[in-house]
Amino acid sequence: MTEMTQRSARRTAADTEPMVLAFDVVVMAVQDLSATFRRITFGGACLEAFGVAGDSLDLRIKLIIPPAGRECPDITAMMGRGNWYQLWLGMDAEERGSMRTYTVRTTRRRGPHTEIDVDFVLHLDDDGRGGPASEWAAAARPGDRVCMIGPNASAAQCRTAGAYGGIEWSPGLAQHVLLAGDETAVPAISAILEALPEDISGSAFLEVPDVHDIQQIVTRSAVAITWLARRGRPHGVLLEAAVRDAVRVPGWVSLSGPDVMQGGSEPEDVDVDGTILWETPQLLDAAIVQSTVNPGRPSGTQPFYAWIAGEAAVVRGLRRYLVRDVGVDRKQVAFMGYWRKGRAELA
Repeated sequence: MTEMTQRSARRTAADTEPMVLAFDVVVMAVQDLSATFRRITFGGACLEAFGVAGDSLDLRIKLIIPPAGRECPDITAMMGRGNWYQLWLGMDAEERGSMRTYTVRTTRRRGPHTEIDVDFVLHLDDDGRGGPASEWAAAARPGDRVCMIGPNASAAQCRTAGAYGGIEWSPGLAQHVLLAGDETAVPAISAILEALPEDISGSAFLEVPDVHDIQQIVTRSAVAITWLARRGRPHGVLLEAAVRDAVRVPGWVSLSGPDVMQGGSEPEDVDVDGTILWETPQLLDAAIVQSTVNPGRPSGTQPFYAWIAGEAAVVRGLRRYLVRDVGVDRKQVAFMGYWRKGRAELA
C-alpha cells in the first residue's frame, strides 16, 4: 500500500467515526476569577479523545449537569443505541439532569493527560439561587463529575475545525474584524483573540457587570481590546454604543474596499422569545439569502468580518444596525444569541 493510499484509508476510517463523543469528566480545580466568573478545570483519561483540528477558538460543548445527589446518565451508552439526545429527553426530568452550552476557554495537553478550562458565568440572586448550571458551578469541588458532549479528536483529524459544528469563527480573507459580546461571550472572545495572527486588526468590545470582571487577554494581533463595565446600567447599552461608534453610518471604508455601502436591507425579524437567534456565514452559504450585499460571492471573501454574541435581544439590535443601517454583508457576520433574559436555555 502506498503512502497516499494509507493516508486515504486513515481519512476514510476517521470519516466513519462520530463527530461528537460523551466524556465522563471530573473536576480537577476551581478558581474564582471574580464575583461573576468561576473557572472550572475538567480532566479525565477520556479527554485523550477530545479535540478539533486547529485552535479551539469559540468551540462550544454541552455539559449535562446531574440532579442534586444523583449521577449523570450514561450518555455513552445512549450514543451506542441511536439518537442519544432523544433518549436523554425521554428520561424522567428528575433523573436526566440539565443540559447547558458552554465555550471551552483553554485546552491543555500535558503528555497523555488533557485538561479543559470552562469559565462559568454565575447568574445568582442575593440568596445564591439561580439556574441549575450556575448553582452547580457555585458549589463545584474537585472530584465532582459531569458529562461533557464534545468533538471527537480522531474524526477531526481529516477535517477543518469548523466541521465539528461547534466553531463559528470563520473570518475568511478578512484582516479587519469586530468582536462584541457580554460576559457570556468573554471566554470565546478571549480564546479567539489569543489565536489571532499579527496581521489582523480591528476592535473587541467585552461588556461585563463590574470592573472586577476585567481579565487580562494576550493577543499577537493588532485588535484593540475594550472592556465595558456596566456598574448597574442596563444590559447591552454600553455594548451597543461601542459598536455604533466603531462602525458608523453611512457605510464604512473597510467593508468592501472602494465600494462603500450606504445602508442595507432590513433583515428578517427574529422572535428571540420563541426561537434561537443564530445566524452565521456558514448557515447563510447553505441557504438562499436574497438580502446580501454581494449575493454572487460566498462568505469569507470580504476584508471585514464581525462576530457578535450575548443576550439575544441585544444581539438582535446589533444585527439590525450592522445589516440594515451600515450595510454590512450578512455573510460577513456571525450573530449568536447565547442566552435570553428571563428565559432558561432549552433542555
